[in-house]
Amino acid sequence: MTGKNLREEYPYLYETHLHTKEASACAKSGGADMAAACKEAGYTGIFVTDHNWGGNTAVDRRLPWKAYVKRFVRGYEEARKAGEQIGLDVFFGWEAGYHGTEFLIYGLSPEWMLAHPQLRRASVKEQFALIHQGGGIVVHAHPFREEYYIPEVRLFPEYVDGVEGINATHSSSLSLAHNQPEFDGRAIAYGRQQGLPFTAGSDIHTAGRLLGGGMAFKRRLRDGKDFAAAVLGSEEYILTNGEQWYDRRGNLLE
Repeated sequence: MTGKNLREEYPYLYETHLHTKEASACAKSGGADMAAACKEAGYTGIFVTDHNWGGNTAVDRRLPWKAYVKRFVRGYEEARKAGEQIGLDVFFGWEAGYHGTEFLIYGLSPEWMLAHPQLRRASVKEQFALIHQGGGIVVHAHPFREEYYIPEVRLFPEYVDGVEGINATHSSSLSLAHNQPEFDGRAIAYGRQQGLPFTAGSDIHTAGRLLGGGMAFKRRLRDGKDFAAAVLGSEEYILTNGEQWYDRRGNLLE
């Protein structure tokens, strides 16, 4: 099946890994600009997954919890406001860092984060329990990436719900960073070994260079919890790095 036919069958495309300069120190574009660029690129929706206090955050870690969260969600809020005006669904998430190991959190809200200050000091195990109590899911982001800020590859199969099998920065020809396709290959092999579902995203940081990665569905998602249920359930969806397509089990489709 060609890419065109796949998109006709799965017309609703979502970017699941996106950063904004309001909350991620590595990002170059604000939430509103990211939303506009993704809408122009044909996405149905995006998840804003900025780096939290354990990663490359742009927010002062010394702030009290309420003040920290208020500033942390600005990128999401700016993207959501823009999305409401242009017809782009914008969902909240975040990328949680633990000494270089990172996890993508989906299915929860800024209000939920604000009400759980214990997140700030939670271990990987405690994070998993907290996220589950709230009805969200934890996905291991780019588990086999090797970079100077990742001291070692550490795997936590018992404390994640899924694996980011496709990260477009690894395998897209448009990527200017982390471009090592084998990182994705190892992630897919690991996920299959552990029986974990896969997600896909671009890990984008600028509106000026989208990679086209993400996940496509046959229907429009209602919210982050709906996405979480789709990942954990038996619903079919497809994964892409913007150039190639895979089924939800990580098998190449073209």
